[in-house]
Amino acid sequence: MKQISGGITAPKGFKAAGVHCGVKTHNTTKKDLALILSEQECSVAATYTMNRVKAAPIYVTMDHLEDGTAWGVVANSGNANACAPMSHEYAEQMSQAAAKATGRQASDFVVASTGVIGQTLNIGAIEAGLPEAVAALTDDAAGSDAAAHAIMTTDTEKKEIALTCSIGGKTVTLGAIAKGSGMIHPNMGTMLCFITTDCAITHEMLSDALHEVVPRTFNRVTVDGDTSTNDMCVVLANGMAENPLVEWKDDNYTVFVKALRQLCEHLARRIAGDGEGASRLVTCRVWQARSEESAERLAKAVVGSPLVKAAMFGADANWGRVLCAMGYSKAPFRPEYVDVKFVSAVGEVLVCKDGMGLDFDEESAKSILTQDEVTIDVCLHEGEWEASCWGCDLTYDYVKINGDYRT
Repeated sequence: MKQISGGITAPKGFKAAGVHCGVKTHNTTKKDLALILSEQECSVAATYTMNRVKAAPIYVTMDHLEDGTAWGVVANSGNANACAPMSHEYAEQMSQAAAKATGRQASDFVVASTGVIGQTLNIGAIEAGLPEAVAALTDDAAGSDAAAHAIMTTDTEKKEIALTCSIGGKTVTLGAIAKGSGMIHPNMGTMLCFITTDCAITHEMLSDALHEVVPRTFNRVTVDGDTSTNDMCVVLANGMAENPLVEWKDDNYTVFVKALRQLCEHLARRIAGDGEGASRLVTCRVWQARSEESAERLAKAVVGSPLVKAAMFGADANWGRVLCAMGYSKAPFRPEYVDVKFVSAVGEVLVCKDGMGLDFDEESAKSILTQDEVTIDVCLHEGEWEASCWGCDLTYDYVKINGDYRT
């Protein structure tokens, strides 16, 4: 795998744009409408929020993708188009406006929204802005950059990546943009992720690949324990790399899944590290576990614990909170076998051995925990499985951001 520049426009045959159309009324320049378009029809696969309350764009997209194909994505930020008057009608109108502006059919488009829940979407602004977005479509890096910025809400930075791999002697490229900062919890969070690839792959194999990767990447992220109404991860594959069609779970499929997982794990880590108000990315790695499922459950409990997150903010090596979170995770493990280390770029410190605390240098531990990325390393000494989950610290700014989110 080789990481390259270009984001969602790096794969052959994809263009993108991002413009300000007026959904975000408090900021007259910030981009709030994104458009992605392929030159050819794409195989498509998607995963959606597990929240029982789903925004209208989710249902519209589910309907549009029933045949396993799509040509593009239309997405807005600044308004979730959820639990509001005319939300379903407006989601349909978004796709109809995109179709009119591009010459495609409404059912050719994934529809996505993100922002405030319960407020009526300014569909007129989106309809008026789509011709400008079409005019701005480009296959260079600027198109991906603009689209990445157009889907941001409380994100402090864009989230974008592209990489290449070799399948059947052909160079295949995958690119992606994502957004996510708050209302993030396993089984999708308030995140959108749009992935493009020029790989030739069937809808069935693409869907299997995405459903194999998402549980091990995006579903292992937690920022605040809330699962949003709007989350989706969509991958479009137009086949323009001209590789042998991936239609079986053979070596070519394995390569594609590996590339997709690397792409999604990069974005998952970026989302966790950009959690609302966060000052550091926190990873919990649980290894030598009885099963991958139990390792994941334990790691999720640790990075999701408000007390652990607060300790990370204070650079406090309070390992007891780690064991406490593991204990209520409902995953099987033997506390008397557990070792815990805190690790970062400046070193590591073993704080717990066989379930018991050790003497350690507090100043050294504090230095380790003040780094931008910190790993809580948990060894269970029970098996051969492992899993990593990602979160962030809990800061004063998280409350400030969410205390006046609507205003």
